[in-house]
Formats: sequence, structure tokens, C-alpha cells
Amino acid sequence: MQVSFACTDHGLKAPRTTEPSKQNTASPNTASAARARFRTVALIARSLGSFTHRHHISLKESTGKLTGMKYRNLGKSGLRVSCLGLGTWVTFGGQISDEVAEQIMTIAYENGVNLFDTAEVYSAGKAEIILGNIIKKKCWRRSSLVITTKLYWGGKAETERGLSRKHIIEGLKGSLQRLQLEYVDVVFANRPDNNTPMEEIVRAMTHAINQGMAMYWGTSRWTAMEIMEAYSVARQFNLIPPVCEQAEYHFFQRDKVEVQMPELYHKIGVGVVSWSPLACGIITGKYENGVPESSRAAMKSYQWLKDKIVSEDGRKQQAKLKELRHIAEKLSCTLPQLAVAWCLRNEGVSSVLLGTSNPAQLRENLGAIQVLPKITPHIATEIDKLLGNKPHSKKDYHH
Repeated sequence: MQVSFACTDHGLKAPRTTEPSKQNTASPNTASAARARFRTVALIARSLGSFTHRHHISLKESTGKLTGMKYRNLGKSGLRVSCLGLGTWVTFGGQISDEVAEQIMTIAYENGVNLFDTAEVYSAGKAEIILGNIIKKKCWRRSSLVITTKLYWGGKAETERGLSRKHIIEGLKGSLQRLQLEYVDVVFANRPDNNTPMEEIVRAMTHAINQGMAMYWGTSRWTAMEIMEAYSVARQFNLIPPVCEQAEYHFFQRDKVEVQMPELYHKIGVGVVSWSPLACGIITGKYENGVPESSRAAMKSYQWLKDKIVSEDGRKQQAKLKELRHIAEKLSCTLPQLAVAWCLRNEGVSSVLLGTSNPAQLRENLGAIQVLPKITPHIATEIDKLLGNKPHSKKDYHH
């Protein structure tokens, strides 16, 4: 049996007091008693098992013993999130039944996923309703979940969108009502709002946290400069700064996460929750021979995706994916698993959000955790050569 005790020297020192005479007379007795207590605790610990330090597990990353899921800190906050999260844009976006949505979420939860991301705009609030209903039905402990939502597009009225104090507070209240929750763990400001002063956004987010409606706040699709401005405003007025940025990251979108975000992480502690690791399905290979009628890109609302796929750049991407498939075969994994594991390899990424429309797809993507150790520096270099789009870091420019 192993017992861990947190041992510090605080208990060995006499308590400070404003009266020097009392401090001098109390110190020897207090210190002596504290040392005696410490010796007793140490003896008990040794009799029960080995005496270990409290921080014997690295805070950077730990692994769930039963599921194999890895957990990381959200930026430099203390919040522990699963390295793979479930996004609800596709899953609860009205394209699949509520039963299948529940099945997908259950598979995710049972495999150690604790991060579930949604937004007020997804299916005009329906995604939040479905997510809330599933959590309530499954009776999962609220403390075991990390629920995040995003604000910006709340409705058609002028006051129902943007990042004004009014919409941040009212929008978040609406999200909580649909989710049937008292609070969310992280509320994201989805895209910067040029109509609202930064101070107003940071003050509103601070108010939401102070009122217990959220634990943390973050940004989504903001530039590094905008995130830095929010941090500066927070420090200037003693407000709460953002802890992470939601950013697109995959084989064909690298600059922001690989060049700009590491600097922000080291300077101000802002981490990354990345989305679209399969580039809206492009990396799955299903568009290799055009756009299938049953695919998302064939839908009218996704005309932009279809245009992207059939463009010259899109055809070049498909050619590169054929070559990347050979690397995946060499590692005994699928191309989507390779793509997700490649995103996870970036140390600045706290969690990668998966968007999936069926259980089999989710199970496949969750297998990326087993592929992660296989992406050695040699394999990573091979991928970089094939992609030919490795961004230059600031260090590169100095040489």
C-alpha cells in the first residue's frame, strides 16, 4: 500500500505576528510541536508503505488507467481535459437522430473523453438541448465533465449577436437554460467583435465567472494580437484573462497553431483547443474521386466546402493524401488516425475536438491515441516533406 503526504515546511515555522515579543516566546514551543507532529505523520506513512512526494504524477500529462485516455492541462490553468474532446457541430447538428447522438456521446464518455464542446449557434440552440438532455438522462456526475460553449450568434435580432456585455450575459444564460446546467466550465468568445471595445468583452466574461455561470473563458478564431490585447486589458484592470484559444488545425492549416500560439502559451499561458483535425472530412479520403452525393460537401449549405474540394488546391491536397496513406499503412493505422495523432503531437494543443456522425467513425478516431507514440521525429519529418507546408518559426528567421 502506498500513501502520499504533502509535506511542506509551513507547519514547522512559528506563525507570524505583529508583536515581536509574542513571536519570540511562542516560536520554540510551536516549532517543537510541529516537528513532533511531522515525525508522527512520517512514521505512520512508513508503517503503511513507501513515503512518496505528493507530485509524483506529472501535471503535464497523465493517463486514465482504465481507458488509456491522456489528460492535459487547459493552457496553463489547472483544468484537466481529455486530449480528445467531442465537438457537437456535426454530431448534434440535426444531421443524425437523438438516439445516435446519445450513442456517440456514451462511447466518448466511456473511453475517457471528458470535454464536450458546443455553441449557441449550432442548429440554432438544438445542439445544446440534445447535449443537456443526454447528460441528464445518463446521470453522469457533473464534476466529471468539462462542458464548453461559444457565444456570438444567438439570434436574428441586432442585440442577439456579437460580444456586447448584454449578449454575453443573456446568451450565456440562454445556453445554460438549454443545457439544463448551472454553469459551463469554459465559455468561448467566438470570433472577435469589432463593434465592442475589448474592455467590455473582458469585463463581461469576468462578471460571468464571478457570478458562477462559468469557470473559465477563452477565445475562438481570434488573432494572436487580439488575444494579447484581451490579456493586457485583464492585467490592467485586474480582470480575468482568457485561458485558451479554439483554432483550426490540421495537415493543411498549420501557421497559427505552430508559430503564433506557442509564443502566447509561454508568455501568457494561453493554450489551444484545436478543431477540424480532418479538415471537414477532406482528410478522410472520401473526396478522392469527387464529391459523393451522401457526403456533407454535397449539401447546399456546404457549397463552400465543395468549391474547396474541386479547386486546384483541393486536387493537390488529395494527391498528398494518397502519399500520406502509405505512411499510415506503414504505422498500421488509418489516415484519419494518423491525422488526429499528428495534431496531438503538438505539445501546445490541450485537446483536439473530434466531429463525428457515426459510432464507428468515433471509435476509429479515438484509436489515434495508440498511434501517437508511433509518430517519431523521423516520421514527423517524412510527413513535413510530403506536405511541403511547414511554417517558419521566428527562430528560423534569425538564422
